[in-house]
Amino acid sequence: MNCGYVALIGRPNVGKSTLMNHLLKQKISITSRKPQTTRHRILGINTSEAGQIIYMDTPGMHSGGKRALNRYLNRTAETTLLGVDVVVWLIDGLSWHEYDEVIFKKLEQAGLPVILAVNKVDKIKGKDEILRFFDEAQHRFPFEHLVPISALKSTNLDALENLIIELLPESELIYPEDQVTDRSERFLCAEIIREKLTRRLGDELPYALTVEIERYEENPGITKIYALIWVEKLSQKNIVIGQDGEVLKKVGTDARYDMEKLIGRKVYLQLWVKVKKGWSDNERALQSLGFND
Repeated sequence: MNCGYVALIGRPNVGKSTLMNHLLKQKISITSRKPQTTRHRILGINTSEAGQIIYMDTPGMHSGGKRALNRYLNRTAETTLLGVDVVVWLIDGLSWHEYDEVIFKKLEQAGLPVILAVNKVDKIKGKDEILRFFDEAQHRFPFEHLVPISALKSTNLDALENLIIELLPESELIYPEDQVTDRSERFLCAEIIREKLTRRLGDELPYALTVEIERYEENPGITKIYALIWVEKLSQKNIVIGQDGEVLKKVGTDARYDMEKLIGRKVYLQLWVKVKKGWSDNERALQSLGFND
């Protein structure tokens, strides 16, 4: 069988998490329209008769951002190229961006087979535009393959997987056949809560909050989850709670629904909001909150 690791890379918000979820045909990575929703390296494992593909969803590679959290996200994204067999570089549309030049250099240094996947092709009019862009791209970098896809609509994803399998080395299975991710249900539940907060709150606040599962109890017939939402300022705490607790109640309801689908049993969820000043720019605080990929 062909088995190996595949890094999904690209700038923030190009659809890497959506792509992995649709390739796996189940939700492992959280998604939102806001950049840098993904903060951790998450494995998604797809085993078939042809082989085993171990996808690595990563934070988006980006420039700027001097906080400790931004430095952590960039380190996590860049180290993903170490120890993988294939790279899928996902871009959004038929144009290059400033930071793509940095990615070109990193890929040249890595010396790995790279597939360029152009996302959201359903929004592009005419095949000629795609063919012209692919011709130009092939002159810029020796891509193994160039594939037009739509991650959200699952367009051409089977073709993408076939091309990936061909590039992977022959190997025994690395993970058990029925394993889908390397992350625990506890971790995935924290991410579900953060997703609901990110989608419901304004543009800036999601970057100032994180979620920690304080207790995770598996009891007969029900799983009890006690979670802390950490923010950096008291004013942010009031926004997350909302008037009469309305925002927090809605987040809790939406999160519990997804958790029950994930775990396959009834969930009792308790949420608290607490302030930890400057947590996103404190290396020690990041470590204590689970940022240690």
